[in-house]
Amino acid sequence: MKSILVIGETCQDNFVYCDAKRLAPDIPVPVLEINRQVQNPGMAMNVQRNILQFEKNCDLLTNPDWETMTKTRYVHESTNHTFLRIDTPHVVQPLTEDQISLDYDVIVISDYNKGFLSEALIEYIGRNHKLVFLDTKKKLGPWSAWCTYIKINHYEYERSLPFQNKELEKKIIHTIGENGCSFNGRVYPVKKVEVKDSSGAGDAFLAALVVEYVKSEDIEKSIAFANECASQVVQHRGVSVI
Repeated sequence: MKSILVIGETCQDNFVYCDAKRLAPDIPVPVLEINRQVQNPGMAMNVQRNILQFEKNCDLLTNPDWETMTKTRYVHESTNHTFLRIDTPHVVQPLTEDQISLDYDVIVISDYNKGFLSEALIEYIGRNHKLVFLDTKKKLGPWSAWCTYIKINHYEYERSLPFQNKELEKKIIHTIGENGCSFNGRVYPVKKVEVKDSSGAGDAFLAALVVEYVKSEDIEKSIAFANECASQVVQHRGVSVI
């Protein structure tokens, strides 16, 4: 059984489901009546949760006080429309080289760019480990080229275009929402499904990509499986696991 280490920031995802039956008399905003609340760990821990659906030998290295870093979404119960999201300000203690064990078969970096992982530290991991999957909110650069595969969404891809080169482009798996993803000039489409919530879809894609690659060592099979799993989770409310 292959060993997997997920490294990255974790937060507490809160979904507050509400009714909105009237507008406030003084300002034109809906008055929310809270029905229920759902909580789950998000970001890097959500990647780990998804991997654990398939592979039991998966550890996590994350900020220890993750429950104090929250994302709270207020969502209309009947339509699933999100009114707003409130993020709790939080300072994450940076990770250092001596806190990382490279004694794993696979390292998965889920970098939400909250201060836990520096560019230099990601480069260190890539230089010193043979199989590293990177998902980052940072603009790509030479520091990221040492990773084996880099998964980024369309917004992150567009932001990173000025910093890319041919060698870096060969490693990028570029997710494009309902159109699937692209890799090395080829588009990998997905079946059309009813999207209820895209929250956590990127985490599920990354987890499934890693799980299938651990089994098959075939990146094209891994991309197809990741597309399938991401399409599954977007059909559910909130952040769901595969």
